[in-house]
Amino acid sequence: MSHTQSELKMGYVWTICLVAACGGLLFGYDWVVIGGAKPFYEAYFTITDPAQSGWAMSSALAGCVAGALVSGWCADKFGRRLPLIASAILFTASAWGTAMASSFDMFIVYRIVGGVGIGLASALSPMYIAEVSPAEKRGRFVAVNQLTIVIGVLAAQLINLLIAEPVAAGATQKAIVESWNGQTGWRWMFGAELVPALAFLLLLFVVPESPRWLMKAGKEAQARKTLERIGSVSYATQTLKDIAHTLAKDTHRVSFATLLQPQVRPVVIIGMVLAVFQQWCGINVIFNYAQEIFASAGFDINDTLKSIVATGIINLIFTLAALPLVDKIGRRKLMLWGASGLTAIYALIAGAYALGIMGWPVLLMVLAAIAIYALTLAPVTWVLLSEIFPNRVRGLAMSLGTLALWIACFVLTYTFPLLNAGLGAAGSFSLYGIICALGWIYIQRNVPETKGITLEALEEQLAARHQTASSAVKAHRV
Repeated sequence: MSHTQSELKMGYVWTICLVAACGGLLFGYDWVVIGGAKPFYEAYFTITDPAQSGWAMSSALAGCVAGALVSGWCADKFGRRLPLIASAILFTASAWGTAMASSFDMFIVYRIVGGVGIGLASALSPMYIAEVSPAEKRGRFVAVNQLTIVIGVLAAQLINLLIAEPVAAGATQKAIVESWNGQTGWRWMFGAELVPALAFLLLLFVVPESPRWLMKAGKEAQARKTLERIGSVSYATQTLKDIAHTLAKDTHRVSFATLLQPQVRPVVIIGMVLAVFQQWCGINVIFNYAQEIFASAGFDINDTLKSIVATGIINLIFTLAALPLVDKIGRRKLMLWGASGLTAIYALIAGAYALGIMGWPVLLMVLAAIAIYALTLAPVTWVLLSEIFPNRVRGLAMSLGTLALWIACFVLTYTFPLLNAGLGAAGSFSLYGIICALGWIYIQRNVPETKGITLEALEEQLAARHQTASSAVKAHRV
């Protein structure tokens, strides 16, 4: 169902969506700040073992897994807003605790705390935005969450660059640990997150609860009140009718077993595969292991910090370009473009490393890979995860999708130092290229187009698609 601009109060919709999307900003900052701080905190804590280095980088992702695991239960039990408030509190605690850590163990504990915040926000922010957005603009609004993630990434990269003092060429670990960077600088990098975390916490008290959760909880009057703040009385009435229609089909208590029902399971599998693919396409190792990647291409620490900022700028520019394309071109086509583009770029990067081509050619190809990812897989995956699941199971299904995403990200981040040591950069990027080619095949065969369809109509469409497929299988058996 399409709504005219006059029926919608777009200023209010933008306001509440941007507040919810601040969870994405903190997600981006917390996730990437560690990459620039890495050479300094590793010197401070005397980290030399690749496995220990991988644990420091991936410990927050263990928290992400825990946060994603409970996000569905929290979203269905308490709504979308209260768990987002909890995530803001966790981000605040993590920023303070990591900056003040006096031991490696405490550093890890607070990284995990921040990871739980990321796990909650990564599931709940896009879910909330999808549930308060009009159908014809939903892709753009949910993609704004990816934009704020990218802004958080760039903010972390810029702050790292501004805080870090120049490092002398050939500086030893002893020189780094005794420097301002090694003693204090890395602490400011993590501590700077306190400002946006506290702002997010305060702003969440002005946004309403999701009308779709309110309806599911039997609070129709509150749901109507929220919808009438989003649009006209007729918009609220029609939306309430659509939500009630889908919820009326299944009044049973929702559990994880519900996700295994024949009409739900295929959609859940699609969501989980897309979530895993977004991580195993390999682009995130560039953000988390920029130091190693650029060092292997001949850059020193100072040039690496500048190159990291370049990756953030490209990421932001192409994420902005993606906002109108998600609703204009469509989700499926962009996902296919992303998978094929990364396959080609990774082949070129692997070839460059194999032939000993270093420096600027590698940087330009890395920037091209980030541009493709930012324009396609990065925003579109979150859009699809926020909209393909049925109303009655959206909280749990989104939880399972983000759980799969963060487990995949943990595996990716933890194994990269080991892959890089065993296969080298050329072998690692070749492996990611193969994964991208396999992802293209899966998307081509299984992922439907969802642009411009209400969440309720999309649920009906996917259910009908499953029934058609089931009937075809039964007919074939006969």
